[in-house]
Amino acid sequence: MATTSLESKTAIVTGASSGIGAATCREFAAEGADVVLAARSEDRLTELADELETDHGVETLVVPTNVREEDDVDALIEATVETFGGIDVLVNNAGLSRGSEIETMSTDEYETMQETNVDGLFYATRAAIPHVRETDGHLIFVGSFAGQYPRSFNPIYAATKWWTRGFAKSVAAQVGDDGVGVTVVNPAEVRTEFEATDGKTFEEHFEEGKASEPNEVAEAIAFAASQAHSSISEIDINRRDKFADRF
Repeated sequence: MATTSLESKTAIVTGASSGIGAATCREFAAEGADVVLAARSEDRLTELADELETDHGVETLVVPTNVREEDDVDALIEATVETFGGIDVLVNNAGLSRGSEIETMSTDEYETMQETNVDGLFYATRAAIPHVRETDGHLIFVGSFAGQYPRSFNPIYAATKWWTRGFAKSVAAQVGDDGVGVTVVNPAEVRTEFEATDGKTFEEHFEEGKASEPNEVAEAIAFAASQAHSSISEIDINRRDKFADRF
């Protein structure tokens, strides 16, 4: 497939302070892209931004952002365009999981997931579309294995990821004629600080080598963003035994 260099491109990564988001920032910077880091934790973002600039000589921009707040997201896009002149890649990575059983889930837990995983995705995509259209850029959505198969546990989280996939594919239908690439990346278990339904993190659940690592997902995201003309529709990333004895 025809690819293009990410050097001097501008990439926004939401949920950039840890896990897949932080690994994606490192991957883009290693490829020479300028990186805009968005999350709520300003201290962690600043530390990571300093690392990227020191290690790779790229420019960074730290924008503390709560994707649940429409004004925060609009400010993120505006600051990026003001600083770098445009946007080549938006990585919609911010997401979280709360609760599990529907009958015991609080309204606050439900709304927090919905506002983060769905509303935040919409705000960022809506604001970025005019700018990635100008650069023939890419919109990349971090979905999940949970957004592809029925989920007996944590169905609300799963539903938000089904929404992510449906939204992304429909956005692709709207903006594909404008030269915008749209990709959904669906990881299964990744060894990060992301919490499973029992409150433990996936990093605690899986020993090294037993599940995907954040950098593997980041490499897939960068691969999608480096496509010159094509659009990678969807990438699934699963540990090798994921489907063993499942069906």
